[in-house]
Amino acid sequence: MQTRTNDTKPNFKLAFTLLAVVQATLIFTIVMIGIPLPTIGVAFGINEADLLLVSTAYGLSFSGLLLFGGRLTDKFGGRVLLIIGLCVFGLASVGAALSFHFSGMVMMRFLQGAGAAMTAPAAIAVLRSLFPQPDDFSRAMATWGGVSVLGGGVGFLASGVVTTWVSWRWMFIVPVLVSLIGLAAVAWLLPKGDKPMMSNQPGLDPLGALLATLGIALCSYGLIASGDFAWSSPRVYGPLCVGISLLSIFLLVERHAKAPLLPPGFVREPNRIVGLIGILLASASMGLVTFLLSLFLQVQQNWTPLETAGAFIPYTLTLLLMNRAAGGIVSRLGPLKVTILGLLIGSIGLALLSGIHLQVTYISGLLPGIVALTIGTSMMFAGSAVLSTMNVPQQQAGLAGGVMNTAMELGPTFGLASLMAVAGFAPSVVSGYSLAFGTAAGVYLFAAGLAWFLTCHKPHQMETVGAGNTES
Repeated sequence: MQTRTNDTKPNFKLAFTLLAVVQATLIFTIVMIGIPLPTIGVAFGINEADLLLVSTAYGLSFSGLLLFGGRLTDKFGGRVLLIIGLCVFGLASVGAALSFHFSGMVMMRFLQGAGAAMTAPAAIAVLRSLFPQPDDFSRAMATWGGVSVLGGGVGFLASGVVTTWVSWRWMFIVPVLVSLIGLAAVAWLLPKGDKPMMSNQPGLDPLGALLATLGIALCSYGLIASGDFAWSSPRVYGPLCVGISLLSIFLLVERHAKAPLLPPGFVREPNRIVGLIGILLASASMGLVTFLLSLFLQVQQNWTPLETAGAFIPYTLTLLLMNRAAGGIVSRLGPLKVTILGLLIGSIGLALLSGIHLQVTYISGLLPGIVALTIGTSMMFAGSAVLSTMNVPQQQAGLAGGVMNTAMELGPTFGLASLMAVAGFAPSVVSGYSLAFGTAAGVYLFAAGLAWFLTCHKPHQMETVGAGNTES
């Protein structure tokens, strides 16, 4: 393979940085209306059920369409899908900022998610073409893994500031500006020859795409609704039952499809299994800590939205520092060791947070757990991103990006709903928070053991990044 010359390296670095900003913004857009959501409800005069639709519309279309977005990327090329995705994402963001009716906001948030579902896998495919050598791509993915959670941390922090001082509508200027910057990057920095050869283009599998999209979206909605409605409510069990049925049919259809949306062998590889589990758990724990601690500080401790956002400054700074160090750590230790070590450190952080109680202090009672968990999950994201995309050929880069981002999006939904169901067994709200954190710590320890078990018989695949990995 040819090595890039020194005079081209700055362009590649700048292209990677801009793609990373785009990826971070896709996650930023999920959480940016979290704190101002009650204010949005008042502005639109809507009830709790309608507010749930405003909150979930983006995530539902994003998570549901990612697999299809990956397939479109592999068929038409990452550059083409990146342009289309950014256009849809940016225009929908403008529409959301200018929406003055509940239905318009829901529609625009849904379109934002659809644009994001095309953009995320396309960015991975473009990244794969920027770094064709496996070692370079793995090092890039080690940094890429922490980009998404960093976007979520910044979004949560920014939403508290914006809610306090200006209108929540100004939050949408971020995805608009980033979309414009991303489109400029496509024109000036990114290669134009990433479209696959005609013989390598996969079929679109429209039936599989429809079943997967509806199944994932309905299951996600049912789980999210469980936070506001009882599990016996039709708003919860109805979507869940239909969604699970559709996903079951999807698995059956894929076994006989000529060009399956998700090839069965793709997710059976041990490295990829560990990577996807790591990403799912890391995103789930980050969703848990931001959700529960935000509620605890504002409801139980009477903190203001701005004070609550400020409490997550150490969280965001730790994410930033760990993201900068991720590539070097993965290069020295290898992605598997980093993922398992991250699970162990994260379990310590969750165990510390399980000591939460009404009289707990932020500095001594919450901050150590927040920092430890953030260090652990940053390592998990870095190692798991490499494992999830290890040995992926260029013609499946979009598929890899779609699967990885699907795990990232489903983590907070499934993880939060499951752990909040566990919390419901506690005698009080705060003791429920403690039980949820403690349960998550146990899950982390179990996942660390599972990761070792799944990969211990294939040590040759777990060498450190830079040790000469080859593509399959």
